[in-house]
Amino acid sequence: MAQISLTFPDGNSRDYASGVTPAEVAESIAPSLAKKAISAQVNGIHWDLAWPIEANAEIAINTMKDAEPALELIRHDCAHIMARAVQEIWPDVKVTIGPVIENGFYYDFDREEPFTPEDLGVIEAKMKEIINRRDPVTTEIWERGRVVDFYKANNEPYKVELIEAIPGDEPLRMYWHGAWQDLCRGPHFQHTGQVPADAFKLMSVAGAYWRGDSNRPMLQRIYGVAFQNRQQLKDHLHFLEEAEKRDHRRLGREMNLFHFEEVAPGSVFWHPAGWSLFQSLIGYMRRRQEAAGYVEVNSPDIMDKALWETSGHWQNYRENMFLAETQDDREYALKPMNCPGHMMIYNQGIKSYRDLPLKIAEFGKVHRYEPSGALHGLLRVRSFTQDDAHIYCTEEQLTEECLKVNDLILSIYSDFGFDDVHVKLSTRPENRIGSDESWDKSEGALRTALDTAGMSYTIFEGEGAFYGPKLEYVLRDAIGRDWQCGTLQVDYNLPSRFNTTYVAASGEKLEPIMLHRALFGSLERFIGIMIENYAGRLPFWLAPRQVVVASIVSEADSFVMEVVEMLKAAGIRAEPDIRNEKINYKIREHSVGKVPVILAIGRKEVDDRTVTIRRLGEKQTSVEPVEAVVDALTGEAVPPDLR
Repeated sequence: MAQISLTFPDGNSRDYASGVTPAEVAESIAPSLAKKAISAQVNGIHWDLAWPIEANAEIAINTMKDAEPALELIRHDCAHIMARAVQEIWPDVKVTIGPVIENGFYYDFDREEPFTPEDLGVIEAKMKEIINRRDPVTTEIWERGRVVDFYKANNEPYKVELIEAIPGDEPLRMYWHGAWQDLCRGPHFQHTGQVPADAFKLMSVAGAYWRGDSNRPMLQRIYGVAFQNRQQLKDHLHFLEEAEKRDHRRLGREMNLFHFEEVAPGSVFWHPAGWSLFQSLIGYMRRRQEAAGYVEVNSPDIMDKALWETSGHWQNYRENMFLAETQDDREYALKPMNCPGHMMIYNQGIKSYRDLPLKIAEFGKVHRYEPSGALHGLLRVRSFTQDDAHIYCTEEQLTEECLKVNDLILSIYSDFGFDDVHVKLSTRPENRIGSDESWDKSEGALRTALDTAGMSYTIFEGEGAFYGPKLEYVLRDAIGRDWQCGTLQVDYNLPSRFNTTYVAASGEKLEPIMLHRALFGSLERFIGIMIENYAGRLPFWLAPRQVVVASIVSEADSFVMEVVEMLKAAGIRAEPDIRNEKINYKIREHSVGKVPVILAIGRKEVDDRTVTIRRLGEKQTSVEPVEAVVDALTGEAVPPDLR
């Protein structure tokens, strides 16, 4: 029998008979390792303990201590065990697919009756029963025809369709968990008892079209989460509870900031307080950009198809664009990006090398098609405002301008309390425009800027835009979630497509390099992120309703109005509450609305010209002279860039 050589992580090698399984390899090393083994890495591929190895390879044996492979197996086996449990309880249910997803798994089912929350508890109990049976998990390779015949005989039409959609004619892998079977690439555990019975939970049921096609049957998708142990599950459920408390959609209603309507899916209806917050962000950013040398412009919302053909968006981005045709048969598109409009502005008049770098900024509303199922409050919309800018510079200025943008972004995020920032560098995709030489220069400039700034970053090969590589700035919020916000892209291509030039010192015409830059990214999305990061308790300077002055008795009404006017004169967003309601009712209502400061005024406060201060989230109150309170709050209301 042919021999193969297997190399272990410590560099040592051993010879085995071709076809040896990782389970046999683990046993040859130590019986204790064989008992702990759950899978292997073979040449970097996650490998089932039962799969044969037929050529020289590098191998590492995985145990439950290896988090990534362990979680993949736990979650994948949970999906299969859930499907088995459903079919044991309801034999007529048809199964489709059940992949691993972030933090867990799901499986899609075809069942006439909708699953209920009570059903999830029944399924969980059956899953634990299956786990406790410790049924063996086995696998075989079958020819396609045999697989199709098997599923037809078992009345599983979705499996038959899946097989027919798989290209090629190579054999397929079949898995059995006890007597229950599924088509699967694997790997899996060796028996059902290896799944931690106290570390998973079924979470919800949702509708999902078969193959994502709205013309196909609507299935029921059961979601679950799974972890290595009970404590990890408990921590995750606590995290979900905290995230639910911070949900910006709920807080947006409580704070009366915005709402959504079906007449404009994916577009925001801003209420007065929400629009005040929106404008505060724009005011802050406008000051920061002016200080950094940007000029502000505005470009049309709808432009002719020809412009988008020149930019390349028509060929590369049309499925995400909203299109329109007029009675004179001209085709237009609502702008998904601001860059072509800025090219038209730059091209007005002759530019000299002395004019560069030229930094053009716009708070431009853009429109991008997102599937209805992907829309999510402010975080995923179809119409949003970008704090967009384009920097036109020479090749000699490129790295310095990238560095300036990087410094500006980090400074801005720090002002909003985000100091944990990671950078992703996305490089050239397969579907791209421009020469390899220009891509080399673009990617090199971004790397040099990051290295100069001492920034750590992760490279995402092939994830850049079709016209240039990009940096993506990822913020980590108060409960550990990551949010991608700002971007910086280097573009050698768009200026060429628009015949954009500048006159060099030598007198010749050269093409500038174009930097695409967004700092907040989408203002709508950034507001959603901030609301969730602060659980609605926005910093005082940013809060749309900063102070409510509430009367305790009607005799205090006139002094309440006087205090409100004093606060407004100092530039503070203040409002009175002189309704005929008990003070505790008023405090509860405004606390739910996340008003940072409530000033209560009764008879004694009127006589002493004082106010009782209650800050959001604090039980203690204090009584202070009104002038001192106004002075203190005036200082707190100053935006960080003006302090």
